[in-house]
Amino acid sequence: MKNITFLIIFTCFIISLNAQSVIGAWESSSTSTSGEKLKSVLIIADGYQVLTTYNAVTGEFINTNGGTWSLDGNVMTEKVEFHTDNPEMIGSQFSFKVQITDNEIRIVDQEKIFKRIDDGNPGKLQGAWLMSGRIRDGNTQLRDTNRPRKTMKILSGTRFQWIAYNTETKEFKGTGGGTYTTINGEYIENIEFFSRDNSKSGLSLKFDFKLIEGNWHHMGLSSKGSPIHEIWSVRN
Repeated sequence: MKNITFLIIFTCFIISLNAQSVIGAWESSSTSTSGEKLKSVLIIADGYQVLTTYNAVTGEFINTNGGTWSLDGNVMTEKVEFHTDNPEMIGSQFSFKVQITDNEIRIVDQEKIFKRIDDGNPGKLQGAWLMSGRIRDGNTQLRDTNRPRKTMKILSGTRFQWIAYNTETKEFKGTGGGTYTTINGEYIENIEFFSRDNSKSGLSLKFDFKLIEGNWHHMGLSSKGSPIHEIWSVRN
């Protein structure tokens, strides 16, 4: 009996260790049929992931998909919450084999390789967050994070991406991402792609941020120059 209990605990530990090893950001390069260089960035946070492809030179957005994930040994299982190329896949679940090392994820059946960008560090805001409210004119307007219409932001140690979508209607509203830093209460986004406006690629936006009772308060000017005070809550 003791041996069986030890085996169960050890197996759970190995699964947890494998899952932890994929946390962070990963990158893969490819070339389009017209010869353009493409970049695919995979951000994996605890329980949630997003994969996005865009033009490595111009920042033109190509596609994105993501949702929840789990890892059991060398089998990764994903449940799709958004998918710009195949919205009919939203709500479906699929599994595939992976080979994971410290610096590489190889998707076996697709012969696709992702190289590690970071391991979730330094990542003061690392994780998956949902827009849960705004403060306007001193008034707090809360948002139900359980509703189908979601705005999620996923951050690794150095990469960020926000995605707006609806799991019920399968609508994709928009996304943007790139690199970020958090220094002395200042959060800086360096945009590498923006699905609604390619001209935003290359912009750097500075915000103030505070962590208040576990919530991320995001304050400054939007990409359109409008003042914002957003509240983001950790996604469980």
